[in-house]
Amino acid sequence: MKKLSIGSILKRKGALPLVMITAYDALFARLFSESADILLVGDSLNMSFGGNNDTLSATMDQMIYHTQAVCKGAPETFVITDMPFGTYTDEATALANAIRVYRETPADAVKIEGGTDKAHLVRHLTSNGIAVCGHIGLLPQAFRAEGGYKVKGKSEEEALSLIADAQAVERAGAFILVIEGVKADVATRVAKNVSIPVIGIGAGSGVDGQVLVFSDMLGLYEPFVPKFVKQYINGAKKVKEAANAYKIEVQNREFPDENYVY
Repeated sequence: MKKLSIGSILKRKGALPLVMITAYDALFARLFSESADILLVGDSLNMSFGGNNDTLSATMDQMIYHTQAVCKGAPETFVITDMPFGTYTDEATALANAIRVYRETPADAVKIEGGTDKAHLVRHLTSNGIAVCGHIGLLPQAFRAEGGYKVKGKSEEEALSLIADAQAVERAGAFILVIEGVKADVATRVAKNVSIPVIGIGAGSGVDGQVLVFSDMLGLYEPFVPKFVKQYINGAKKVKEAANAYKIEVQNREFPDENYVY
């Protein structure tokens, strides 16, 4: 599959939905490259890979390391890197960290959370040659300030605020936007009020594409399954079954047999 450009991504607005999957290493990036239009190196790796309860302690060094691996595994796939918590608190800090991503990895863009309040950061990055993916709605990096993970768009006031956020991020130069944890009808309204693709996660199907965390999609992450997640395979069960079969064969001296020796 030919690698998408920003121009070809923009042309998918209102057309064939974009497929985005998170990836954190070369192995899974390679496996997903045949299906995903875009790979997102999400700071969610701090939970699924790092075993933490949230994304907040993810570092710039971690994101760069994992982005390097993903880009090696899927060199022909468009890659977006999450800017972790605390790395875009002001224009100078945001630009310095985004430049690190561009200098140290082949990533195609960075993603930052926030709407109208972060539009000036998006503008500063895009005016300095950094492609930016926005992220509005439920913001995982802001969950402590908001008292938890709360669905957005439950009132007309929230709906109008989300539309304003999306439009502000678009005006600032973002080429694509993730909308998370938003009532489906409101997410559809948001998508119709901007000219850039809107990628949903827990935001219904009336947008321009979808993203899922790969460990959720594959049923590998057992501690918690969000309501919006569809598990396309019970990966955890299958991995455990395989590991247990290996254990039994080793203990019974059935593996390796004559087929697996030199």
